[in-house]
Amino acid sequence: MTTETTSTTEAGRALKAKHRAMWAFGDYPAVATDLVSELGPILVEACEVRPGDRVLDVAAGSGNAAIPAAEAGASVVASDLTPELLEAGERAAARRGTRLEWRQADAEDLPFADGEFDTVMSCLGVMFAPYHQASADELIRVCRPGGTIGLLSWTPEGFIGQMFAAMKPYAPPPPPGAQPPPLWGREEHVRALLGDQITDVRARRQSVRVDLFGRPEDFRDYFKANYGPTIAVYRAIAGDPERTTALDAGLADLARRHALDPESTGSAGGIVMEWEYLLLTAHKRS
Repeated sequence: MTTETTSTTEAGRALKAKHRAMWAFGDYPAVATDLVSELGPILVEACEVRPGDRVLDVAAGSGNAAIPAAEAGASVVASDLTPELLEAGERAAARRGTRLEWRQADAEDLPFADGEFDTVMSCLGVMFAPYHQASADELIRVCRPGGTIGLLSWTPEGFIGQMFAAMKPYAPPPPPGAQPPPLWGREEHVRALLGDQITDVRARRQSVRVDLFGRPEDFRDYFKANYGPTIAVYRAIAGDPERTTALDAGLADLARRHALDPESTGSAGGIVMEWEYLLLTAHKRS
């Protein structure tokens, strides 16, 4: 039993180290700024963050939601597994003259007290922790009774969910028990995770308009250079030119199929896409 427990613990640590390194690949802060900067403020508004609220942003990355929450007058802790992202967020906050606390933390094992926060939120973050129930339990635990839980997650049917589906055949198999990130974009999945510990659920699907890319291939190359999960998949098949070429074609084709009317051109004079996400808020039962 001791040997089995030790082996499980070591495997867990190795997985966390792998995730930490993956999100340090490329330049996720640039992705957050270039493509989804509006989503953090949308989540903060949906959570009705007020001055003086104690707010935790779980898997905060570089602070896409945490910084706007602090600018709304809240006392904010931004937590993330990857220190490089926290450092980037701290620099961004300093440039904006915004003060908040930055803490390295695992979404599945948060270092905070029960009921410590008025609002617990995550913008495209907690969805990437591999063990969904463990993360959901932590979101509830650290939220005070009557407090708000707010989540913004890519849907499986939307563009990013379909991007992960396209990359899956080329990626190493996930560890036993791990669940796909886009499941957090299904309302019924989140309701099942949070169970009867929440009430007043509000959920709606919305889209963010992306018009940065001139061609489908530009999207692919941008993600190959900047987005940690995409970089990790390409590294896994780096020794196989045929599979690399196939994934290249698959990602470009995905963007081509999701482009809107060709007459709608973006800021780069090229394709325009709508990336769907689920915005869900709820209150922890008193």
